[in-house]
Amino acid sequence: MLDIKFIRAEPDTIREAARKKHVTCDVDAILALDERVRARGQEIDALRAEQNRTGKLVAGAAAAERQELVGRLSALKQELVGLEVTHKADRAELDRLLLTVPNPPAPEVPEGKDDSENVELRTWGEPPRFDFEARDHVDLAVAQGWLDQERAARLAGARNFVLRGDLSLLEGAVMRYALDTMVAKGFEPLSVPTLVRTEIMVGTGYFPGGEEQTYLCDERDDLCLVGTSEVPVTALHQGEILTATELPKRFVALSACFRREAGTYGKDTRGLYRVHQFQKVEQVVIDVADEARSIQHHREILRNSEEIVQALGLAYRVVDVCGGDLGVPHVQKFDIETWMPSREGYGETHSASRFYDFQARRLDLRYRDAEGKVRFCHTLNNTVAASTRMLLAILENHQRADGTIGVPEVLRPYLGGRETLGRAL
Repeated sequence: MLDIKFIRAEPDTIREAARKKHVTCDVDAILALDERVRARGQEIDALRAEQNRTGKLVAGAAAAERQELVGRLSALKQELVGLEVTHKADRAELDRLLLTVPNPPAPEVPEGKDDSENVELRTWGEPPRFDFEARDHVDLAVAQGWLDQERAARLAGARNFVLRGDLSLLEGAVMRYALDTMVAKGFEPLSVPTLVRTEIMVGTGYFPGGEEQTYLCDERDDLCLVGTSEVPVTALHQGEILTATELPKRFVALSACFRREAGTYGKDTRGLYRVHQFQKVEQVVIDVADEARSIQHHREILRNSEEIVQALGLAYRVVDVCGGDLGVPHVQKFDIETWMPSREGYGETHSASRFYDFQARRLDLRYRDAEGKVRFCHTLNNTVAASTRMLLAILENHQRADGTIGVPEVLRPYLGGRETLGRAL
């Protein structure tokens, strides 16, 4: 959410942000409603002041005058009731519209309508060249008895899976390696709820707009399953005023994640690329309102994830996400896309995002600076490792001619020192 004072002062900036992000935002309607809300608020304040003055006169007034004053008080009360009802409705509508206002993207964010127009910044590593007929991760995992999608579908429907044997152990190894790496870098590990209140989804910028991708519990509970632990971790200190000396806060969390994948019918239906449930390690940074520091944090969290992918021996590229693929809350986002042989190209595995104070305003997440002024924090986040897409990449990139899988060196301590998984097929 943006400060309404900024919207009043910079309406053209908001219009340009909406254009670049390809989102709908009626700036004129917001400004007109804001003006009406402020004018009606002043009118209500004036009537309440008159009501107080008139009430004080009643006790000392003569009988005839008292009756007139009482009549005036009754009329003021009725007028106030009507105005307050209208004012409350206008205020609610303004709040709703303000949630649609996009965060202005950084000037260097590229133009583009969707992910096909993201801009490659750099690559690392070389995609493997096999001297045998390579298999995709599904064929490899099914042949080894590691992947059961048929029984998973009976349990929970399509786009679900059961990992068995060594593949389940490999998932745990990847997640624990990612978590341990971040803890070694000074990030505080958290175990957080994967069910959160709807207001937390609004606070972190996922609602409105992301409802179709979210599993919603019924109205009795008003809870949502999160698609990333970014949501509860970023909201951990909502409503609090931190001290500047507490910042930055660097958190890392391993959690289950849930996504409906609405609108992807028939797309990426094979295997582990696009599924409803997976494990993910997420890094979150909360710091003071300093744009230069936020940009530095952004570079650092991106580098953290690149180091993970490099250590796993996987080729990748980094892209600067274009305006149309950016989303309402983001200032800038960099994606890591890892090489996936079965796709004959790169597939997204990480997203590093910065928001400045957009999420913090919604969450009322603040700090007191050295001068004693209370300000909104800046927030950032990035994937460290998402289990299914990392497993896909490891199986396909580290496969051998006999169908076994070479274990990246950094994962071997988590797998009893084993260098190979599976049996020769």
